[in-house]
Amino acid sequence: MAIKLKHNSEDIEVQTSLPVIPLRDVVVFPHMIYPLLIGRSFTINALQQALNREKQVLLIAQKQSEIDAPESGDLYRTGIVARVLQVMKMPNGTFKVLVEGLVRARLKSLKKVSGYLQASLEIVTPEQVKAGRETEALSRSVSEQFAEYVRLNRRIPDEILVSLASIKGYSQKADSIAAHLLVKIEAKQQILEAFSVGERFRLLARILKEEIEIQKIEREIDGTVRDSMSRSQREFYLQQQLKAIKDELGQFDEPSAEVDDLYAKLESFDYPSAVKAKAEDEIRKLSKMHPYSAESGVVRAYLEWLLALPWNRPTRDKTDFKKVKSILDGDHYGLEKPKGRILEHLAVIRLAGKVKGPILCLVGPPGVGKTSVGRSIARALGRKFVRMSLGGIHDEAEIRGHRRTYIGALPGRIIQSIKKAGSSNPVFLLDEIDKVGKDFRGDPAAALLEVLDPEQNNSFTDNYLEVEYDLSDTLFVTTANAVSTVPPALRDRMEIIRLPGYLDFEKVAIATDFLIPKLVKELGLENVVMEIREKALLEIINSYTREAGVRELERQLSTMLRKIAVDIASGKRVRKVTFTRSRVRKLLGVPKYLDTNVKSSPTIGYAVGLAWTELGGDVLPVEVVPMKGKAKLTLTGSLGDIMQESAVAALSYIRKNAFRFGLEEDFFDNLEVHVHIPEGAVPKDGPSAGITLLTALLSSLTRIAVRTDIAMTGEITLIGDVLSVGGLNEKLLAAKRLGITEIILPDKNRKDITELQPELLEGLKLHFVRTVKDVLNLTMIETPFVRVKSNRQPDYGVRLRGRG
Repeated sequence: MAIKLKHNSEDIEVQTSLPVIPLRDVVVFPHMIYPLLIGRSFTINALQQALNREKQVLLIAQKQSEIDAPESGDLYRTGIVARVLQVMKMPNGTFKVLVEGLVRARLKSLKKVSGYLQASLEIVTPEQVKAGRETEALSRSVSEQFAEYVRLNRRIPDEILVSLASIKGYSQKADSIAAHLLVKIEAKQQILEAFSVGERFRLLARILKEEIEIQKIEREIDGTVRDSMSRSQREFYLQQQLKAIKDELGQFDEPSAEVDDLYAKLESFDYPSAVKAKAEDEIRKLSKMHPYSAESGVVRAYLEWLLALPWNRPTRDKTDFKKVKSILDGDHYGLEKPKGRILEHLAVIRLAGKVKGPILCLVGPPGVGKTSVGRSIARALGRKFVRMSLGGIHDEAEIRGHRRTYIGALPGRIIQSIKKAGSSNPVFLLDEIDKVGKDFRGDPAAALLEVLDPEQNNSFTDNYLEVEYDLSDTLFVTTANAVSTVPPALRDRMEIIRLPGYLDFEKVAIATDFLIPKLVKELGLENVVMEIREKALLEIINSYTREAGVRELERQLSTMLRKIAVDIASGKRVRKVTFTRSRVRKLLGVPKYLDTNVKSSPTIGYAVGLAWTELGGDVLPVEVVPMKGKAKLTLTGSLGDIMQESAVAALSYIRKNAFRFGLEEDFFDNLEVHVHIPEGAVPKDGPSAGITLLTALLSSLTRIAVRTDIAMTGEITLIGDVLSVGGLNEKLLAAKRLGITEIILPDKNRKDITELQPELLEGLKLHFVRTVKDVLNLTMIETPFVRVKSNRQPDYGVRLRGRG
């Protein structure tokens, strides 16, 4: 159904059932053209429906703009039937729509159809107003008020008054004025719902009167603020003139209470002479400044930092050396060598009375207690402890600070930590020194050279302080996971103390004596008797953790105990809990880690190596398969550059000595060799797999099987020598965990075995080798050298010389 109306000079038909577009914070009036931004899916569907019909749509304001999917109760009952003039799709998927208001309409009913809102409406026929005195008076009064409103409000252009003067109809003039008012949506909706022109003018008169009063008050406030600012600027200018006059006459103001307090604080402590001189100079400067000037704030902050630092204020070290040793033993299980070296260092400090010598650098995998060792050193000496994490630092100013010329400048983190410690001789832990970065802002590692050099750090200069600070009494301890990434110059200033990974029996002792009592206390389970059997702990260690330290072990223990806490909190009476292997699996679920699968019998093209990672040791099976091809070596398994070079060196050694193994000298010309190390997602690198790669390669070429009950580690050279490797503690532990009892080690590592714990070596048979020949004689079930006759022929086309 449609109703015929006259809009301006045009005859139009208005539909009584139209799609609805709810508006947020907008009220549209008749005869006005509005740009709308439409982005909600149901409003886009309604727009599409309007375009398919007569381009007419019902626009109704929402009562609350934050509602995304409004229903009938969320909309006002009066809206505007509008005509869509133009539609433009924006890059972000929304639509910019230009609409023209036609006529007011009442909402009778609303329903959702095909993804949009459809309304049944009642058209409000425009009132035919005759020119009368009252109406004309209201029109003139409102027009004058609106003109004053536009004059006071800078956000409305004056051109609107020109267009308003050309409007003849009273109804259209009232709607035009209402459309340009900058008022709340509730006020505009009230005007829209006023169907009588007289009522509309009266509402406009009241609203305009209130808005004009508000605009006048705003102008008065703005004028007052401007006068206040002008007065402040005048006072500042006069203060500067007065200061200049007094400077010329040699007259100074009496020192303020703040200056007196600073002088008193300066005299109350034994500051170094250079610090006193600098502080007095800055206090004199502050006394001449205006107390609210920006420069005075900078000087005041500088003096607070300068006088708050602990100049010449050390703490007294503990003198009972036996107690120091007992603290270290009580805080850390095992680690005999690191604790012995720390005791030596502390003994020298005790006897010499000062910190002199290299900086200690504790190197080890995560979770072995590097940071806690630093805390124990501080507790053992009775010193304050501060920690600074260097991981991810790229800016040199983090170490040396910023100059005072920068806004918001502060001292570097070294000086900040010293202030936090409150003493001039704390134990200062520089954590993760191997993870310091550098970029265009400088090299923090280079700035640390001065901090960690005992010959230089007695005169450390922070850019902010501008005076030297003595760090020679500070005991610096650094930590790292690996020293390979530490710059050589920085590494040269430190003594490396390695903290190896813990053995299984050590982890059991740590869990029993330290972790479980700590977790029982933290989780409030003191009233429950906990019994965790050794086999249960070994099950957690071997099947649910794979680490050199005990951090993951603590998390798994915490997981089990929390489940017991849940049972108690649920009302169950629990007095004693016994953890067995089966109960561990029930509480922790499927094992996370399974041991590496190693062949149970001698295998061709297969050798067992040992590797070291930052998480501890691991067994590294190497698989080699030869195929017909064109002189190609393929390496897979996420191998690093150094390990790839080891494989190339192993193949070069075999090619060079092909005649010794009964191989043709050109055997590689028509051959492709594929070397693979399982668990390809895990990165692997290092030279210690050299003898393993060579053994597996030679086995695949000669078809002689390799023993799988023996593991090996060692670097090779092109002439067949076996060089020393590192990480023996972790590698032997990994082999022992898999039940491998025979280990091949470089002869040059023989000296390192004496430093390993007897418990680790128990049950192991170690073979020390000097050359590749020694390795092959131990690992291959038959010697590969040609002097041993054999009728075996390879099945991949390689001819053996001297073997029939």
